[in-house]
Amino acid sequence: MPEKRQIVLVVDDTPENIEVLRQLLRADYTIHAAISGEKGLEIARKLPQPDIILLDIMMPGIDGYEVCRQLKNDPLTAHIPVVFISALDQVGHETLGLELGAVDYIRKPFEPVLVKARVRNHLVLKRYEQELEALVRARTAELALTQQITIEALANLAEFRDNETGGHIKRTQNYVRALTQHLSTQGPYQHLLDPVSVEMLYRCAPLHDIGKVAIRDMVLLKPGRLTPEEFEEMKQHVIYGAKALEVAEGSQGESVFLQFARQIILGHHERWDGKGYPQGLKGTEIALPGRIMAVADVYDALISRRVYKPAYSHARATEIIVEGSGSHFDPVVVDAFMALGDEFRTIALTHADEGMETWI
Repeated sequence: MPEKRQIVLVVDDTPENIEVLRQLLRADYTIHAAISGEKGLEIARKLPQPDIILLDIMMPGIDGYEVCRQLKNDPLTAHIPVVFISALDQVGHETLGLELGAVDYIRKPFEPVLVKARVRNHLVLKRYEQELEALVRARTAELALTQQITIEALANLAEFRDNETGGHIKRTQNYVRALTQHLSTQGPYQHLLDPVSVEMLYRCAPLHDIGKVAIRDMVLLKPGRLTPEEFEEMKQHVIYGAKALEVAEGSQGESVFLQFARQIILGHHERWDGKGYPQGLKGTEIALPGRIMAVADVYDALISRRVYKPAYSHARATEIIVEGSGSHFDPVVVDAFMALGDEFRTIALTHADEGMETWI
């Protein structure tokens, strides 16, 4: 299959100049032309977009500088290299063009060999940049996947030692994503949840109970309710989990991801009224990731069967979450949960453990 010809857009108010450039370049490229800055902008924004733009400076209407400024300020066209074509030879004009984002200047009258070389070199450079960007994106995606697999492996390690069910990690992770996406678009927490934060919280949510790996089997696997002493020991799992991440952060340096993970671990058993653990924090003293995780974790515990309790239906679990608004849970997060009731139930069914779908 032949390689697709690259597109050169020539913007010049003098048809003779356009024709000269067309004759010079048409053997190697597809040539598009515009006789005004306005028309050049219109063509540049349409598909297929030009791979490079040869832009005259002195034109009626909007001049080449303004065209370049608009091209570079528009995300749709900012990536297209701009080469000015001009008879102007003052240093100030050239400096201004480069400051606006142009990559080069071609002088009039045109020197054929020079024109061809400049266009070819900038198109080759653009292709290399695109290939490098694609490689970086692929490597970044690979690293993100590796990180996520590692996180899920660690989280599953904790789950394997627990008597909780295997789908708990996937369910709570997706509850957290649903809540954070909702809260990022409406309500008082929008400024705290940009798209990067939403994705990070989704990715680190599985670590919320990682500290359970340090709890003794006789406590963690006890087939019944814990004694007060055993419950105090169980509470330590949030401390163990947070300390494990502190060690990692100490060796790797500060990490927003690890900070979010620690906030989830330390905050998901705190209560809005200050009666939770491990620190007895109250209200907004509890970091938002922990307050979000608290609703996700409790909802899933309610709809799951445990040795010490039956599984509740989605409707009953919802009633309990609502009853806890302002005491156990942040009222804003509970409002988001209520708005997402159907989505929570769908997530629970999608990642249900055996038999769970009969009671949700």
